[in-house]
Amino acid sequence: MKTTHPTASSHWGVFAPVIEDGEVVAVQPFDQDPDPSPLLDNIPGSIRHRARVTQPMIRAGWLEHGPGPSGGRGKEPFVPVSWETAIDLLSNELKRVLDEKGPGAIYGGSYGWASAGRFHHAQSQIHRFLNSLGGYVASVDTYSFGAGNVILNRVAGNAENLILNVTSWQVIVENTDLIVVFGGIPLKNATVNAGGVSRHRTRGYLRDAAANGVEFVHFSPLRDDVAAEVTSTWHPLIPGSDVPVMLALAYVLIDEGLVDRAALDRLTVGFAQFEGYVCGDGDGIPKSPEWAEALSSIPARTIRELARKMAGNRTLINVSWSLQRTDHGEQAPWLGLTLAAMLGQIGLPGGGFALGYGSISTIGEAPLPIGLPVLPMGNNGVDAFIPVARIADMLLHPGEPFDYDGKALTYPEIEIVYWAGGNPFHHHQDLRRFRQALARPSTIVVHDPYWTGMARHADIVLPSTVTLERDDIGATARDTRLMVMRKAVEPYAESRTDYAIFSDLAAKLGTADRFTEGRTEAEWLRHIYDRWQDKAVQVGIPVPDFDQFWEEGSFELDRPEQSFVTLQDFQTDPAQSPLRTPSGKIEIFSETIDGFGYDDCPGHPAWMEPAEWLRSPETDRFPLHLIANNPRTRLHSQLDLGGESQRSKVQGREPVRLHPDDAIARGISDGDVVRIFNDRGSCLAGAVVSNDIRQSVIQLSTGAWFDPLDPAADGVFCVHGNPNVLTRDVGTSKLAQGCTGQHALVQVERWNDPLPPIRAYDPPMIKSRVESR
Repeated sequence: MKTTHPTASSHWGVFAPVIEDGEVVAVQPFDQDPDPSPLLDNIPGSIRHRARVTQPMIRAGWLEHGPGPSGGRGKEPFVPVSWETAIDLLSNELKRVLDEKGPGAIYGGSYGWASAGRFHHAQSQIHRFLNSLGGYVASVDTYSFGAGNVILNRVAGNAENLILNVTSWQVIVENTDLIVVFGGIPLKNATVNAGGVSRHRTRGYLRDAAANGVEFVHFSPLRDDVAAEVTSTWHPLIPGSDVPVMLALAYVLIDEGLVDRAALDRLTVGFAQFEGYVCGDGDGIPKSPEWAEALSSIPARTIRELARKMAGNRTLINVSWSLQRTDHGEQAPWLGLTLAAMLGQIGLPGGGFALGYGSISTIGEAPLPIGLPVLPMGNNGVDAFIPVARIADMLLHPGEPFDYDGKALTYPEIEIVYWAGGNPFHHHQDLRRFRQALARPSTIVVHDPYWTGMARHADIVLPSTVTLERDDIGATARDTRLMVMRKAVEPYAESRTDYAIFSDLAAKLGTADRFTEGRTEAEWLRHIYDRWQDKAVQVGIPVPDFDQFWEEGSFELDRPEQSFVTLQDFQTDPAQSPLRTPSGKIEIFSETIDGFGYDDCPGHPAWMEPAEWLRSPETDRFPLHLIANNPRTRLHSQLDLGGESQRSKVQGREPVRLHPDDAIARGISDGDVVRIFNDRGSCLAGAVVSNDIRQSVIQLSTGAWFDPLDPAADGVFCVHGNPNVLTRDVGTSKLAQGCTGQHALVQVERWNDPLPPIRAYDPPMIKSRVESR
């Protein structure tokens, strides 16, 4: 019998699941959502999928030989055990490491979006648990915008003002003449939001902007990085050459006297040093449009005309998150901010700069007047941390020094990697190197509902529930609707919530009082809501009590006025509203950064050649530039097994787009399976021949579940199409150490051999049940 459950929420939208025999068979989108996400179609069939982990599992080698470094991870079979045995084994291992090495030998992974719920948020749960034991080695920043966050904190004082709390779309619709887009405003990314989204508005805002005459100019190798809802002028530049184009725009503004020097004097410091660099005073190379044309293939005349248009109109400069996921990724956002300052439009309605319109759904929505219900995580007693994208470096080089944001740090020695919520085989680069790094710790623990790549490389795998198997509260910054997320189905097989797992472990380790505070899951939901309600009352916001909220299923905060303008107070009176920089102003030249002495991030925005791009000598062997961007048919790797994701596959493989001329030169037709390769690894993918991509560029999205042809082989050959076997694992610079996984040089050839099967969604080899070592 089918039943429609009243309330559910996910990172890609609110919906009502239709349940039959304990499985979601259909979803009904929220009736107030003007543009529901197609990603909702990944949910049906996912609850009882064969990829679910059925019960606690222990890697056979770890069970037989005990903790220690092992090359068997990802290769050996698993042994099913009872929950009692799993909790005993894991608690003993945690106690051993805590007694011998202390909490600084535990890395609390959990990087990923996991659940939209605020209580059953895996990252909060694991960090609270580890803090109850004394702490853990943490990660900072994100794979998404790590370089942009660090550089904008340094030169603008608060990165959130230029990444998340940006000028409202309605202000743009009403005031902007020209949006210059570097890297796109992709609607595929705007369908998702951490914590959920009740109403998808970005498509409507773009339509309104176009109808109101806003002009879009778009620099990207991909035509559809800006939605079809707007008419944009597409400039298919060479990937990685956005910085030369920006520098050339700055050159024209300087050369033709179009710089607003009065605004620069009021709002910035350090322009003189940057101006000298642009004019070639130091290196003898003026950063002219002709110089940029040779690097980017964008005609010098086009650059000059655009600079003049930018100076003569209310102009918004948008740099996508993707542009800072590459070598020297700090430079593009720094330059975008600098260009906006040169135009004198920082803090003006419809003008200025932002990093990331279109990156998630609520960018461009006004900030809420109050924070959201959250689970308190406690205090971390360990000072050591790493930038999140440097996990392989940490595991491979314990005790070695590294630089980060002006700090000289040392990689800690990790005994236990504890992961809950997230799949680094989606996020991390150079999977051959990453697998080598995962062989180093003594124990790897993973909570996961599914047999993802990380679960397959664990020693202890504990099956966790999915969102529809538990009660929770759905809420997110800048979305006004709080949702009751009611349990819709019983947990699959022996799955348990993260909270239940950690509660059992805490009881074994003597920290139950610190972790649970004596509360059940239901009592925690009431507690975090009540704390939030108290804060709301203090600032004069009326909200229902918990019982009313739970009964009604949702609550709508008053929507803020959609007239928010980034840095408007700073523009009006920089002395009274200074930025949190040493000067109180935007720092086009940063004495602080210059004082770090980094050879890969000087004191002002600059062009530094990427290691791999279409002007590199390596193109003799690998003549195609890979763009490894976020997928259109899922959020990262979540529910790659779902219907929407599967419909995009080509002969079961992740689709790769390439230009018709590149396809013809290699004898490739639409629908063929191809092999993509370089010296780091190779993968199979399904060819999609398209004129929407620049020649000599291919596009293969991240998120296909890692599926090595031979898990025991030293090389990495993914038969499913995971591009992280191809991308480089190096930091953006010593400043941010961000992810550089967006770009790589590759070659492509038609695959003529028999196609290997897709096994990404099948459980690994399972041995007969053994209860103890």
